[in-house]
Amino acid sequence: MSQADRPGCLPAFVSKMEKAGIHPVVIDSFAYYYAQILAGETGLISRRDIEPVASGEVQDASHIKQYAAAGKQALKHAVMIKLNGGLGTSMGLTGAKSLLEVKNSVTFLEIMLQQAARHDVKLALMNSFSTHQDTLSALDRMKPFAPPLLFMQNKFPKVVQPDFSPATWPRDPTLEWNPPGHGDIYAAIYTSGTLKRLINQGIIYAFISNSDNLGATMDTALLGYFSQNQPPFMMEVARRTPADVKGGHIARHRDGRLILREAAQCPQDELDAFQDIKLYGFFNTNNIWINLQALAKLIEKHGAVKLPLIRNPKTLDPRDKTSPKVYQVETAMGAAISLFEGATVIQVPTSRFFPVKKCSDLLAIRSDRFVFSKDKLLTMNPAVGSRRIKIDLDPRYYGKIDLFNQRFSQHIPSLVKCDALKIQGDVRFESNVSIKGRVVIKNNSSKQVVVREGTIIDENVAFN
Repeated sequence: MSQADRPGCLPAFVSKMEKAGIHPVVIDSFAYYYAQILAGETGLISRRDIEPVASGEVQDASHIKQYAAAGKQALKHAVMIKLNGGLGTSMGLTGAKSLLEVKNSVTFLEIMLQQAARHDVKLALMNSFSTHQDTLSALDRMKPFAPPLLFMQNKFPKVVQPDFSPATWPRDPTLEWNPPGHGDIYAAIYTSGTLKRLINQGIIYAFISNSDNLGATMDTALLGYFSQNQPPFMMEVARRTPADVKGGHIARHRDGRLILREAAQCPQDELDAFQDIKLYGFFNTNNIWINLQALAKLIEKHGAVKLPLIRNPKTLDPRDKTSPKVYQVETAMGAAISLFEGATVIQVPTSRFFPVKKCSDLLAIRSDRFVFSKDKLLTMNPAVGSRRIKIDLDPRYYGKIDLFNQRFSQHIPSLVKCDALKIQGDVRFESNVSIKGRVVIKNNSSKQVVVREGTIIDENVAFN
């Protein structure tokens, strides 16, 4: 029996979601994607159906500074929404990633609150079922002057690969569900009542970004440009570099609309072309501007925001590779660019994109490459030699946050003049260490070595 002929298990999925209190709109969305999976849809996008976007088609944010005044006027009609659903498991965290201390004992959450207060703009957080309680507890301790608006990300049931049935895992039923990806922002803001609430308060313009991207601040020039030109949707993109080959890129579909293609949507035999930064020159920073009134109209017309499917193959328990194989139904927030007539992109500098996905990213943030301004906002140090730094830390000794903290327990080395750093083996750093240029530090022994206080490293170092 082919996939297309399978009756599927939709009634079982619907029953499971209803018992979990899932909103009917979310259930309908899952049914839409489930039907695609049964029909054999993979969510793949071939280069035969798309064309690269030329530089001349993309507005450069460096040319829109004259819109800053209009942006200041529009702040009262704007909201900054942060995707706050991540646990940071890749860094060995067990709680909400936004509660990780980023620099000088200040957390992501505290920085987000400071960013919103700096511009006197509303802040909203989309939490997941994994981060909601942690975030509530943290806010209760902090007691911010202007508490953020909170709403919950939805969840989808995992689909067992062999028979397309609902996954069951009695030893930990929470593993039977997965977050639907950040594309769920549109359903979550609608089903939670947050969209209606914001519009009723006169909020029209939403800036959405990841909570771990500290470069994604409210920018008055971008807000002014968005409010004056009135596109329904605008995505911030940046020039792809060799470090960005795995990120989703922008292209133009053969029907003329802009689309986002993620790595998971690229056929295996086209990966070389996908990673060609000269062919596809812009990547999605996941900084999104959206007109909330246009979003409400789209949902009213179609009943949901039906984004392109990402069928993500996983094991049911991500920590147990012997557990049953499943599909996770996911979507990408930026993929909505293809749904809005008149959607656009704008090129921004890489200073608006420095997410913390790994401990190597955290090393750069905690170093002197980044400083707090007088307004307590985290910014790049003007003395930095190169805007981007490549850091490669041995995952055996720096891959998890506790291991990382042990080896940088006294002080983070100065990296303000460093272009690239690679550490192999077990190396611990004392205070007041400076690293300059492009450096490889290698410990060939089985014992930990220590870089002593006051050391300056400006060439490759090997310990035996």
